[in-house]
Amino acid sequence: MREKVVVGMSGGVDSSVAAYLLKEKGYDVIGVTMQIWQDETEIFQEEHGGCCGLSAADDARRVAAVLGIPHYVMNFKHEFKSFVRDYFAKEYYAGRTPNPCIACNRYVKWESLLQKAEGLGADKLATGHYAGLITLPNGRLSVKTATIGAKDQTYALYNLTQEQLIKTLFPVGEYTKPQIREIAEKAGLPVAHKPDSQDICFVNDGDYAGYLEKETGLKLPEGNFINPKGEILGRHKGIIHYTVGQRKGLGLALPKPGYVLEIRPETNEVVIGTKEDSLKKAIKATNISLMAANEIKDGTRVIAKIRYNHKGAPAVIFRTGEDEITCVFDEKVSSPAPGQALVLYKSINEENTADSDLYVFGGGTIK
Repeated sequence: MREKVVVGMSGGVDSSVAAYLLKEKGYDVIGVTMQIWQDETEIFQEEHGGCCGLSAADDARRVAAVLGIPHYVMNFKHEFKSFVRDYFAKEYYAGRTPNPCIACNRYVKWESLLQKAEGLGADKLATGHYAGLITLPNGRLSVKTATIGAKDQTYALYNLTQEQLIKTLFPVGEYTKPQIREIAEKAGLPVAHKPDSQDICFVNDGDYAGYLEKETGLKLPEGNFINPKGEILGRHKGIIHYTVGQRKGLGLALPKPGYVLEIRPETNEVVIGTKEDSLKKAIKATNISLMAANEIKDGTRVIAKIRYNHKGAPAVIFRTGEDEITCVFDEKVSSPAPGQALVLYKSINEENTADSDLYVFGGGTIK
């Protein structure tokens, strides 16, 4: 009897090729598209639905027809609002920088979709993420970086559980993007040349503050820009317009380029400093998730990433609380933002350099 796999099909080329590759390997493949925009108009969904709008479902359905596999559109609106959109708003209003893709992966694409997959009698869940799986000497599973580092998506997968990983497949992790498009074209998939989705799927124009004000009905007042000494530099538009590390769009005339160092919702202040001020040697993280080990040994050397597009830097980690670690970098890193993920990697070949083959050791949320 063939092993049954549910593929999360976003209507893009990566997940479409994932379904194709699995079918070619002999799996019994079922395509599922998550629908999360049910209350929007059809026109809005067509224009702004991102990876989960109506056009995405239509594209996934057309791909499934070419592959000859069943396809379902399932309602995940409640889960997406609870775990992603509400979390996104709460974090921004608290002066932190959220990462909705990480929350979506953990609680919607895996936890909720995996339950649906099991309901369909599936043994596995597959996605189009650029990542791989590795079994470590201690028997635990981890995600390893993709063959092409520029497309690697393991940063957003660091908090998946062992129970989820054992039921996961990443079919496209060993391919380059041009190879994926070539496979799609040869297979006759109608999305072979579909552009990749950009930005956060539910913020169609990148205007996070505008989205938040519309979503919550809460418009925050203006306040003061201050320097680290507490001196007033000017007025800001409301704290949700800024994130730590931001240097563009501040509207300040300063002798040196200014960087957002801190956001203080309790006093409605945004702290501005220099590039040098933004550099940090040690950062703390909470909500620790360990993928590759049961515990952290003080002094463990890792490659640590502080944001999705951060290349990663050598560091040492220490347990400094029941649910807290401190990561000390060999060299200072720029603008770690509270709310973002600190993701820890180790080298498969023990070189522990950012250019080596890496797997996820664990991670947490930057304080």
